[in-house]
Amino acid sequence: MEACGSAHYWARTIRSLGHQVKLLPAQHVKAFLLRDKTDAMDAQAIWVAAQQPHILPVPVKSERQQTCMALHGMRRQLMKMRIMQTNALRGIMSEFGIALPLGHSQLLKAIQAEMAKAQLEDRLPADLVVSVQEQLKRVDALDEDIEHIGHRLHATIRDDRQMQAVQRIPGVGDLTASALVASVGDFSTFKSGRQFASWVGLTPRQVGTGGKTQQLGISKRGDTYLRTLLIAGGARAVIAKSEKSAWITRLLERRHYNVAVVALANKMARTAWAVLAKGVAFDLVRWNPVELVKA
Repeated sequence: MEACGSAHYWARTIRSLGHQVKLLPAQHVKAFLLRDKTDAMDAQAIWVAAQQPHILPVPVKSERQQTCMALHGMRRQLMKMRIMQTNALRGIMSEFGIALPLGHSQLLKAIQAEMAKAQLEDRLPADLVVSVQEQLKRVDALDEDIEHIGHRLHATIRDDRQMQAVQRIPGVGDLTASALVASVGDFSTFKSGRQFASWVGLTPRQVGTGGKTQQLGISKRGDTYLRTLLIAGGARAVIAKSEKSAWITRLLERRHYNVAVVALANKMARTAWAVLAKGVAFDLVRWNPVELVKA
């Protein structure tokens, strides 16, 4: 079957009937679709793609995994709506000569004082003030909803040993740990940590012709949300700390800051594969051996 909408549900249902299910990535099946798209042509493309040894099947997700990813999806949607609300407030206020700082939290801290100051100077109409206050209440409600989903994800981690194991890796928090385990499930489907990092899109693209191979930037293939958590939510936060490991310090001496961030995200992904595929506990000595030897 193609790994498209509702495919995991039907895969679990067909498995319960005693059949073996193989889910194929939809973008790889599309390459074998000839001529017009019909049910017969789709079935033929799936059959041909299933014979290709280089196309890895998609692991069938459990209900628990799908529930976790659904919570992540709802949280992302709420955060997007919150950004839209605060950006709209910033634009509206700028039309009346009120400059608000960038960033969600910074805007909420400054907007009430700026509005009070503008009201004293008679620069804001009363109807606008009431409407802005109503929109701020909607932003507060979104904050509460996002916090509730965060609590549910935290409760999920308390009941999952794999999430707890990967959470010991520096830079892997609640969101990254739950998304890693829920989106992948069985890490043993990847032969190595590099293959998993390549699946996430954290390895360089390669262009080769005439026997010459050139490495470019990262491929950015695979799960965009998971890659964003590893880079922005994990690696960048670790490097931004005042106390950096010896490995990161040496890397920053010879590479650009953003290159070091992606390199650390790649290392985090490979370490997560080693912990979950091999079933070994996270080893801080192997993570940063030079610093501990000096200590």
